[in-house]
Amino acid sequence: MDFLISSAYAQDAAAAAPNPIMSFLPLIILFGIFYFMLIRPQMKRAKEQRNMIAALAKGDEIMTNGGLVGRVEDIGESFLTVEIADNVRIKLQKHAVSAVLPKGTLKQA
Repeated sequence: MDFLISSAYAQDAAAAAPNPIMSFLPLIILFGIFYFMLIRPQMKRAKEQRNMIAALAKGDEIMTNGGLVGRVEDIGESFLTVEIADNVRIKLQKHAVSAVLPKGTLKQA
């Protein structure tokens, strides 16, 4: 009986040292999932938004984050002037633009 107990301790001691990489593997896999599911698509959307704002030109028809639709009248460094009705102009930040509408959208409305 003494022989069985001593061999059990010896087997337990050998299995007590797991590979350190295997202990971090779930964390690495979780980070990879977060990167491809959350971080990378968000960076892509932010890049598209920056490119859209940089490509704004006078006469473009836009929609703001608040839902206002108008035509760009003037573009400054960080602000732009938008005509939302006849002789009604507002000044707003470039980052408030959510979409550039197809030409002729305002005439249809």
